[in-house]
Amino acid sequence: MTGRHTRRDNTIAALLSLTLVWILLWGRFSWANLFGGLAVAAVVLLAFPLPPVVFGGRVRPVALARFLAWFAYDLVVASVQVAALACRPGSPPHSAIIGVRLRVNTDLNLTLTGEAISLVPGSLVVEVDRSAGVLYVHVLDIHDRTEAERFRRDALALERRIVEAIGSPAEVPLVRSSES
Repeated sequence: MTGRHTRRDNTIAALLSLTLVWILLWGRFSWANLFGGLAVAAVVLLAFPLPPVVFGGRVRPVALARFLAWFAYDLVVASVQVAALACRPGSPPHSAIIGVRLRVNTDLNLTLTGEAISLVPGSLVVEVDRSAGVLYVHVLDIHDRTEAERFRRDALALERRIVEAIGSPAEVPLVRSSES
């Protein structure tokens, strides 16, 4: 019974989310936009059914606040660094593609960690090896292996903060015990 309720709740959330996007794309609320958005969302969900989403994690408010604070800090620092690189005279900065093997190999963790990395200026996920749990990230201003390893450690610390914020009880020890 709970599986049916969860699936229904996910479908309703997807329907409302798509409707909201429809209204935002039109730029103003109207009854026509609301009903049109509901109709388009229903057609999209019927034509392209979503796979069931399994969330085995637990939201931990303190850890979530810690993640958000670190993420905001990373955004500010990286923005200043990229702006300085853009204004610096001389040759363009060196860059590298760095593989980061995540310790929790779930679709949700790969997605959230990849999105968080890509949202920070100066880094962009260019490839994901889902079966191995590896994110390949293009990173600006990398000169040697030491800087590449520092980025890899920072990405794993980001993964740890995400898993501590919303991971399952079984996942949290994985990111805490294997700091590599």
